[in-house]
Amino acid sequence: MMAKQKKTNAVRILESERVAHELMEYDIHDGQLDGVSVAEKTGQSVDLVFKTLVAIAGPRELFVFIVPVADELDMKKAAKAVGVKKLDMLPLKDLTKETGYVRGGCSAVGMKKKYPTVIDVSAEELDRMIVSAGKPGLQMKLAPADLARVVGASFKDIVKE
Repeated sequence: MMAKQKKTNAVRILESERVAHELMEYDIHDGQLDGVSVAEKTGQSVDLVFKTLVAIAGPRELFVFIVPVADELDMKKAAKAVGVKKLDMLPLKDLTKETGYVRGGCSAVGMKKKYPTVIDVSAEELDRMIVSAGKPGLQMKLAPADLARVVGASFKDIVKE
């Protein structure tokens, strides 16, 4: 019999919203938590695996951006997408305090507060995308439209060319 998998808040929320999803575990003991490594460990294409980034405007306005792991967030496009003049990445030391998640396990689903969220437009054409399920070592595969609905996200072009 398989050990019962611990559910994260993100997984509980997807289940309560009746969102079809598939969970994938990967080994974190080597410390490789970057998205490209996660794609390799789960045997998935880097085009399907997305990372969740948190940015800040001014002293306290947070925004969430979901981009393909091999791409880089374009800060100017991201700022324009959320209607602010300037964005900075949220300092890593503030990530857990603001989102409830740790580096390598940050999910747009189940953050402490619902922040404005933008998913890169490249996800719109996919049947399924893969994002963190709320803890390092656990990913979830789901339809981009379902993720957008659950977190109230829009799709916009936010990656560097």
